[in-house]
Amino acid sequence: MEQDFEKIYEQYKQKTERQALMEADQSNLDSKEEFVAVRKNDEGDLIAFKTNTGRELDYISALADAKEGKIAHIDVFHKYGRDIIRSEPDGIKENNLDHLPEF
Repeated sequence: MEQDFEKIYEQYKQKTERQALMEADQSNLDSKEEFVAVRKNDEGDLIAFKTNTGRELDYISALADAKEGKIAHIDVFHKYGRDIIRSEPDGIKENNLDHLPEF
C-alpha cells in the first residue's frame, strides 16, 4: 500500500496553519505590541521596527523589548556571537519580519 506523502503533509500543514491563526488571535488579546513594519539597510538587514502603537524602535531597543516579552510573536536567539530578533515560527508567512512593509 503506497502512501500519498504529499497529501498527508498538506493536510498537516493546513491543520497547523489554522491552529497558528487561532493562537495568534488569542495572543492579540494580550496587551503586547506587535511589529507592523520594518526598516532595512542597503544590504537587506533589519535595522528598525515600527509597532502597532506607532513606536519606532532601533534594533537595540526592539531587542530589549523583545527580551522582556513586550513584543508579541517575536523570538530572540543567540547566533553568530550576538542576540538576533526573528519572527516566531508560527507558520504564518504574512507576519514574518521580512514580509512586513517598510517604513
